[in-house]
Amino acid sequence: MQEDLSKLYNDITPTKQRGKEEKFRPARTSKFWLWVADRFFYGMLEDRFCAFRYKGYENFLKRDEEYPTIFFAPHTNWWDGIVAYTICNRLCKKEIRLMIEELNRFPILRRGGGYSVNKKSPQTAMESLKYSIRVLKDPKSILYLFPQGIINPPNHRPIEFQTGLAYIAQKGVKEYGKINLIPIAVNYYFMRDNRPEVWIEMGENSIIEDASFDRKEFSTELAKKLETLCDKQNQEISNAQFDGYKTLFKQKLAWYREFEQNLKKIKRKNK
Repeated sequence: MQEDLSKLYNDITPTKQRGKEEKFRPARTSKFWLWVADRFFYGMLEDRFCAFRYKGYENFLKRDEEYPTIFFAPHTNWWDGIVAYTICNRLCKKEIRLMIEELNRFPILRRGGGYSVNKKSPQTAMESLKYSIRVLKDPKSILYLFPQGIINPPNHRPIEFQTGLAYIAQKGVKEYGKINLIPIAVNYYFMRDNRPEVWIEMGENSIIEDASFDRKEFSTELAKKLETLCDKQNQEISNAQFDGYKTLFKQKLAWYREFEQNLKKIKRKNK
């Protein structure tokens, strides 16, 4: 049976395809549900990935803590949301606020910090954008966005943003005075194991305090900044340049890999 691979990626978002009026659902977190989400999502990562590597955490620490922070990253697959949750919760010790288009199908994700967006029309999406601006004032949370608006193939170029991030940043500056904008490169690589590894790099923070920019031009500027960071990360890892990376978790070798390593040790001793 020949599969139609053209259906793997679609420029038409799910809510536009459905074309239905869907009720807006804000995030509804609590200590208990955040505890549940942390164990559940982290367990999923440990089960499916060999390791979780990260770099550039000092860029997050250098942000202006008196003002809101927005993370923005590429969106290439289903795991991106869980990785985003882990970045915010495990590394940054903050609650995530994540715009999820399919939230009405999985409302339990509200308990982890997700909130819905309906892209059927600009008018229906506006409620989510306005909510994004409101949640910026919460110092215990971080707004994490996928500004491309759709899932793209891995390493798709050029990276292009919709104007939602620029809108939130512009209104956020007017409301709060300044905004921290931090790009995050996320990639999934097979290294020396049968399972892939998660590699992330936090880029340099941009403190935005002038709201007089053109949204389209600003979106293009931010997209280029993220693309440059992602290309840099990919180039360095392709050349085995791992300086600065730390490890959140790493699994033990599978039994057959341990057996392989022991065989190599025996061969070296017999030489």
